[in-house]
Amino acid sequence: MWQDILQAALTSMESLWNNKVRSFITMLGIIIGVSSVVLIMSIGSSAQGLILSQVESLGSNLLSITPGYAEEGDIMASFLGFTITTLNYDDYLYIKESKYTSHIESITAYNNGFGPVQWRSDQYLTNLTGTTASYLEVEGGEVAEGRFFTEDEEKTFSKVVVLGSEVKEQLFGDLDALGEKVEIHNAKFRVIGVMEERGVVGLEDYDDQVFLSLVASQKVMGVDHIGLIRAKIDTEENIESSKEEIKVLLRERHHIDDQSGLEDDFSVSDSAQALGLVSAVTDGLRMFLVAMAALSLVVGGIGIMNIMLISVTERTREIGLRKSVGAKKRDVLIHFLIESIFVTLFGGIIGLLVGVILSLLIAVVAQLVGYEWQFIITLTSIFLALFVSASVGLVFGFFPAMKAAKLDPIVALRYE
Repeated sequence: MWQDILQAALTSMESLWNNKVRSFITMLGIIIGVSSVVLIMSIGSSAQGLILSQVESLGSNLLSITPGYAEEGDIMASFLGFTITTLNYDDYLYIKESKYTSHIESITAYNNGFGPVQWRSDQYLTNLTGTTASYLEVEGGEVAEGRFFTEDEEKTFSKVVVLGSEVKEQLFGDLDALGEKVEIHNAKFRVIGVMEERGVVGLEDYDDQVFLSLVASQKVMGVDHIGLIRAKIDTEENIESSKEEIKVLLRERHHIDDQSGLEDDFSVSDSAQALGLVSAVTDGLRMFLVAMAALSLVVGGIGIMNIMLISVTERTREIGLRKSVGAKKRDVLIHFLIESIFVTLFGGIIGLLVGVILSLLIAVVAQLVGYEWQFIITLTSIFLALFVSASVGLVFGFFPAMKAAKLDPIVALRYE
């Protein structure tokens, strides 16, 4: 039995080598499919690691209060881009000024938008961040020039802004921005500060932003709600108790209790939940992309079946000759199955190497431009590449192999 399989393997390899061009064309679909799967799995794992490290860099003692309710572990609607208006500036003040939140070191609120900022004839599209005077205490960062706005400016329609380093560079270049006036949504704002370059942290580009007082941002954007409240807790041990305290305060303010029959219209989450949420989203996206890439394996398998059917037709006399000297149906079936598996397996190995090389090149380029990008190739991706490619050969090679095995030797010998 094993000798027959070994002999069939050697014969199949000889046949593939004698038809190198056709064999390579047959492998091409498998090579592309396997390299795509390996590449996407590698990029997905590396990107996920980068994103999670960015989120972790924000700190483990932060609480986020977002509008809309979501069960723990579920994706929040606001995270998906839906606008929910159940939180406002007074909610932020209510939490900040409460005597029951003793473990909150600092708390800030946000209202985010996007739009043009103009200075003289120059215009730049950027992120507009309405926030509070306590922003730096929670988020970190330093002001390189000038100052951040004060608590009095936060609460009023003070027409002052602080520019991110990228915005300053785009609008002013080497010129001094302090004291200059920029236009945002037809309103003039005086530049009082420029932030120090910080880069991307926690998926947010801190340099490509313009910071306005929260009330001013609401007026120019035409909204009366806020998108996020973030609280910095004194120690990790007090995270859970602080979450419950904030929930009680917001339920009290929103008149949510057993008698009202209302459900929470907000969510309070910590960094661990944020990491879990990001992991769930990136895992889902990665698997979707892998599934799309895997479709090319199916296309490659169909190509292999077509080529093998042509091969059976071309080798009809050879098959008839082998059967006439004693080869059984099983022998012919095994021969063509092994030939099909070899084609896809070799294609899988080449595709694996191509995927690894491309993943390495992407990692090197990403590191050169400043990202903490890891080169990740898992044993799972290697196993899947080889197993799936061999399985494709077995599945799509079975029909041509059966056709060859069923050929009548007398008819096959007469075939021209």
